[in-house]
Amino acid sequence: MTLLVLLRHGQSQWNLEDRFTGWVDVDLSPQGEAEARQSGELIREAGLEFDRLFASVLTRAIRTADIALAAADQLWIPMEKDWRLNERHYGGLTGLNKTETAKQYGEAQVTTWRRSYDIEPPPLAPGGPFDLSRDRRYAGVGVPATESLKTTLERVEPYWTGRIAPRVRSGERLLIAAHGNSLRAIVKLLFEVSDAAIPGVEIPTGNPLLVELGADLRPIASRYLDPDRAESLPAAA
Repeated sequence: MTLLVLLRHGQSQWNLEDRFTGWVDVDLSPQGEAEARQSGELIREAGLEFDRLFASVLTRAIRTADIALAAADQLWIPMEKDWRLNERHYGGLTGLNKTETAKQYGEAQVTTWRRSYDIEPPPLAPGGPFDLSRDRRYAGVGVPATESLKTTLERVEPYWTGRIAPRVRSGERLLIAAHGNSLRAIVKLLFEVSDAAIPGVEIPTGNPLLVELGADLRPIASRYLDPDRAESLPAAA
């Protein structure tokens, strides 16, 4: 049996402002920092020890990991960062206020963009303030103009298979600090959640999700460390 912990970053400044964030590199809000610290305290209280951390290349995930690991007295463990663990790219919705966008396009349309498995928002126009094609952390990467959960999974899955799963199989205890949709993609892979059901799986910010995996990398058991803020999970195999 191997332990894997999935940690969605704490509240970001744009979460607080109710804006579509995606790949934009915003920092944690004060509440997000507190959530990250609480995550580390929960990890320490549960007696969990890690051998390695995987994170996206976005500040809110990296700082959540740093704050949590410092609170758990494990800041020293190796960290690997990769863009494939980034949040879903929200395309032309990036930077917009969610409530105002719903008023403009209608609740049904915005819900479709946000919650459908394979429907992408309108693409981001090139050359604007949120165009990351020249950001050096994405050198050699075809930065998407928009993504659905399906296309997010299509970039997460090879990284899981090629980099993370081998570490799990070798017995390493891993922490993955990432985002709502990239972690939802991993949950879909682990629990074999259907395309129809996965958009309804919510992963709360700053609440470590502990998954016990068997030799076949299928979940044996899973639980959130803070049961008061837990969301329902797919049934373990």
